[in-house]
Amino acid sequence: MTLYVKAGPDGISFGDCPFAHYVRMVLHEKQLEYDLCPCTAETKPTWLIDTYGGSMPALRHRKECYVDSEVIVQYLDFFFPEPSLSSVSKKKMNIAKECLDGFFPTVAQYFKHTTTTSTNDGDEKENEYKHQLEQTLQRIETYLSHEERQGPYFVDTGKECTLIDCSLAPKLYHLIVGLQEFKANAIDISSQYPKIQKYYDFISQRDSFQKSLYSKDVIIWGWTQARNKK
Repeated sequence: MTLYVKAGPDGISFGDCPFAHYVRMVLHEKQLEYDLCPCTAETKPTWLIDTYGGSMPALRHRKECYVDSEVIVQYLDFFFPEPSLSSVSKKKMNIAKECLDGFFPTVAQYFKHTTTTSTNDGDEKENEYKHQLEQTLQRIETYLSHEERQGPYFVDTGKECTLIDCSLAPKLYHLIVGLQEFKANAIDISSQYPKIQKYYDFISQRDSFQKSLYSKDVIIWGWTQARNKK
């Protein structure tokens, strides 16, 4: 199988997409062999553009191709069931998903907001987006603070690694790097949300995360591009 992903600043290495990182974590969790094909707008295969609008990440396996990260990981977890990453009940998985609803869009909204002058860092929109992100983070912190938790993973009691861990870990990586680089650590995860920090410290050491990791500079490059488009 071949995974087509956004390329990094050199045009040939793995880029900064957390959704591609998510898929790669699942592939590594299942110990599946795959070819990685980073693409720029100029190097995307013609068939990917013509048939799928150039959307990435895109997984091609045999004659089939899947282009949405959630569709890709559901496909992988169904057809390659060992180890299962969705053995926790659907109800508990849905509760966890609801907790994380809107998390990354709120991160993106906050990071993309730029001010016109260096003295206007606390403008109304900046404060609004920061507050929205803090509310979302507090919801996650509360979820991770439940007394019945017995393990380090995200869903339910934290005993099993699931697709949600593979999805959340790359997004937290972006959050922590972006806060330091673009927002002067205006939200201090380690002091304000210690449960989230503890969770990230654990999940970011998982083998699947480390084997699919890219440097902080790649994340900074990606968000700089996004901020400059404003």
